[in-house]
Amino acid sequence: MSEPAFPRAKWSIAALFCFLGLQYGTWISRLPALKTRLDLGAGEVGLLLMACGAGAAASFPLVAVLMRRLGSRSLSLASAGCLIAVLAALSAVPNYPLALLAVCADGVAVGCLNVAMNAQGAALEKAYDRTAMSQLHATFSAGLLAAALLASGVTALTGSVPAHFTVAGALLLLLLAGARPGLLTHREPGSAGADEPKRSVRRALTSGTTLLMGCAMAFGTVTEGAMNDWSTLYLKDVVEASASVAPLGIAVVSVMMLLARVCADRWRTRWGDGRVVRTGSAVAAAGLALALLTGGVVPTLLGFALVGLGAAAVTPCVYVAAAERGSDALALVAAMGTTGLLGGPALIGFVAGAAGLTLGMATVAASALIVTVTAFWIPWRARAAVLVDS
Repeated sequence: MSEPAFPRAKWSIAALFCFLGLQYGTWISRLPALKTRLDLGAGEVGLLLMACGAGAAASFPLVAVLMRRLGSRSLSLASAGCLIAVLAALSAVPNYPLALLAVCADGVAVGCLNVAMNAQGAALEKAYDRTAMSQLHATFSAGLLAAALLASGVTALTGSVPAHFTVAGALLLLLLAGARPGLLTHREPGSAGADEPKRSVRRALTSGTTLLMGCAMAFGTVTEGAMNDWSTLYLKDVVEASASVAPLGIAVVSVMMLLARVCADRWRTRWGDGRVVRTGSAVAAAGLALALLTGGVVPTLLGFALVGLGAAAVTPCVYVAAAERGSDALALVAAMGTTGLLGGPALIGFVAGAAGLTLGMATVAASALIVTVTAFWIPWRARAAVLVDS
């Protein structure tokens, strides 16, 4: 089976990234409605979110085996199908225990699709010697934005969660149908024996280089996740911004990150992944330090924008580096990233409760700085010879 042309393959893989953003953004946007329907308290909602993240983090051993047996193409399609089924289940779950089960299953399927689609992206770059991963991650952000707009539009017409999820499910099916023909037939080499997958997983767990990549991914996602969760509260409580201005913290980070990811593949081609990650994470740390030390609404928003700019290319580059070491390393690094995304905001909350939100946000700047230091020790892939198609 011949591989598709580069533009066709790129947009097929991009459809998977957009799919994941749209699916996650769809059900997360209806948490208030699910909370009301199931009569949940704040703690139960928190546990629901934790169940999704725990499922994704715990999927590492399963993903390692499935990637070896199925390959990234088949695993992408299978896990995407599961995510559509989970969305349908969430629209109809009658009680909290079943909702927890459905959301945990969602997390496992997200873990599988996350690794498989990033393996597709890394294989695309390697096969065609072109950078594309940052643009692929930008389409995930676009999927989140589309989910928010869809939720706003549908809820303006009807409060029905099943109706909303039906429309979203139809869009997800269209994305999946569009992705399927152009996906690469990338597959991990076959195992030498029955025990080889277990040995490969152990090697990933004990490899110093893989753990360094996982560390960079974890602290990079701490930076991303904490900015989404805490920027509004920081603007409101510390900077004393108005209620209408405080949400702009998330907006400037998200918009800058999306724009930077659209451009970042050209930066990677020109300067190489290692320099982009080191410089970007240093810019994120400096930008947040500027926001914390200067004070005032405008300097804070400018500092937050620098965080979005600097952090944008970190995770795409680390995914490419991890994929070079095989699917087991990629799965472990992805799981560590999920752990950072989950545990980071909670850690910031603990520090903020003990010493104030300013020091809590300083912990985020320190996380970005740790990525800078870690990036010096990671063996990055040599820069591509050709720019990605726009």
